[in-house]
Amino acid sequence: METKTQGQVRLVNVFKAFRDGRDVVLNGVNIEFPAGKLTYILGSSGAGKSVTLKHILGLLRPDRGEVWVGGKDMAKLRGRELLEHRKLFGMLFQNSALFDDFTVFENVALPLVEHTNLTKQEIADKVANALQVLGMPHSHDKYPNEISGGMKKRVALARAIIREPQILLYDEPTTGLDPVTRTTVDDLIATLKRELGLTSIVISHDIPSALLLADQIAFLHQGEIVFWGKPAEFRKAEHPAIRAFLEAEERTVQALTEGKLH
Repeated sequence: METKTQGQVRLVNVFKAFRDGRDVVLNGVNIEFPAGKLTYILGSSGAGKSVTLKHILGLLRPDRGEVWVGGKDMAKLRGRELLEHRKLFGMLFQNSALFDDFTVFENVALPLVEHTNLTKQEIADKVANALQVLGMPHSHDKYPNEISGGMKKRVALARAIIREPQILLYDEPTTGLDPVTRTTVDDLIATLKRELGLTSIVISHDIPSALLLADQIAFLHQGEIVFWGKPAEFRKAEHPAIRAFLEAEERTVQALTEGKLH
């Protein structure tokens, strides 16, 4: 299978409801994530971003519709075939999800130890290369509680790419971070986009990061994709929910500039 096909992700008329159909979360989602491009999925809380991500991973199955990843419909995969197909993914969790009792090296090496037959030296070489790409060549023996929040994100990203995935998923990568760490994470996402050329999908509330980094932005509102396009087009979008989203960000920035928020 060609890399281009492996990196393709497409949702076709996906519906998902909970509570016996009373709580509709996805209401006919249609979207394609181009191979090798970085797409941000924006939207307010409860819009369906996380549910969309779980469908892409095969953690949820749609009530109706298709979720195509690497040429296969995730909704139809079961058991070992589903587990094998998930190897196309790397995942950065919101809180990094590092193991506190493992060193940096051990955290990054874990997917290779658990899922490959590589030798210790081959694993060591791959871990060193991943940490080098992410700017941490000298922190192998440190534990998570000995490194900063930004460094934890670097380690988590190194672990996400260690098995050379075709698709990289980010779950709210900048939520709750201070401005310096947020900038660091943005730089890391830009580095991986440039160096690896993966299909990357970010779910986020972070408008500035999306406008800066994305090849395209999707906006989810009430379970539907109401916008899909380039960042410059997103700035000009007339949909009321998007205008409210952008204007709220502008008011926050203005209040911070004027010293009204602390």
